Amino acid sequence: MIYINLMPWRERQRKERQQQFYVLVGLAVVVGVALVFASYTYMGGRIEHQNQRNQMLQSEIRTLDRQIARIRQLDRERQRLVERIEVIQTLQASRPEAVHLFDQIVLTLPQGTFYQELRQQGNRIRLVGRSESNARISSLMRRVDASPWLRDSQLEIIETRQQGRLLVRDFRLEARQTRPRSAQGGDS
Repeated sequence: MIYINLMPWRERQRKERQQQFYVLVGLAVVVGVALVFASYTYMGGRIEHQNQRNQMLQSEIRTLDRQIARIRQLDRERQRLVERIEVIQTLQASRPEAVHLFDQIVLTLPQGTFYQELRQQGNRIRLVGRSESNARISSLMRRVDASPWLRDSQLEIIETRQQGRLLVRDFRLEARQTRPRSAQGGDS
């Protein structure tokens, strides 16, 4: 019988397969490292790009915040100017009212009655004075109520006292200043 030793051939084939395995493992490691490096680089680039976009957005937001603050400041200034204009217009419109008010106070004053004090708070007017009789005070109240510039007279106090030989009545009357309908459209 012939005896053939196949061991060196198998041994050589095993070594070749082992070398191929090591080459393939090395190649797989190199490819794996290359893929990891490529993905790391790609993700780093994407992150950097997103950070740049975020910085640009934050810069734009800061610019817009400054513009909004400026707009709010301008709006406050505009509101103050509008309020000033309204005050000036109110003063302009009420300027002739003082003349009409004094004219009406004189016209409503009956004979035998005089004022000691006139005081105005808002549209309320306080008239403090003296009269010879209660009838003259009643006449004053009727005249005030009939006046187009005065309304709603209310008598607060009447005090009767002796002054020499005469009996005088001290009174305090409140009325409301109004504008007649014809004067509300423009100056009359």
